[in-house]
Amino acid sequence: MSENKDQGTQYPVDETSPKREMSRRQFLSYALGGTTAFMAMGPMIPMLRFAVDPILQTKGEADWVKVVEESKIQSEPQSFKFQVQQVDGWYESTPTLEAWIAKDDSGNIFALNPTCKHLGCTVNWNNPKFPNQYYCPCHDAHYTKEGKNLAVAPAPLDQYEVKIEGGFVYLGKLHPNEIVK
Repeated sequence: MSENKDQGTQYPVDETSPKREMSRRQFLSYALGGTTAFMAMGPMIPMLRFAVDPILQTKGEADWVKVVEESKIQSEPQSFKFQVQQVDGWYESTPTLEAWIAKDDSGNIFALNPTCKHLGCTVNWNNPKFPNQYYCPCHDAHYTKEGKNLAVAPAPLDQYEVKIEGGFVYLGKLHPNEIVK
């Protein structure tokens, strides 16, 4: 009789290569490394969420800000300052902004941002050098009453959305000038 009682297929055993077993030291290194990585993920997940959360928040529509009474608006541009609620990540602030508000020839109210499109300086209305125009003192850029760029600046002044409600002028989002196109 044969000593091998197993009737199945036999595979050759290479007795020259040593068996690779995991030592206790390797097992402990892997176990402690895995446990440490798992434990480190606990504090990392809230920190990751804290960093990514502002990106995932949906942007709401811009709020309308009450600026001035409609009866105070004239055909000549006037400067009005107003504050907006601003949130940058977790930092909330209320910066003071400025708008030049006037009526056009048809009596429609429009508001322009006083930031020069050349290098970002602030423009003023009706300078002696350029009467009845917006003038930027930084590099002599000047604009028409409607914000059309006449010299130096590459684009017209930006325009605010305007809403008249209850006898007051409300300003909304800032966008490229649509009056002069």
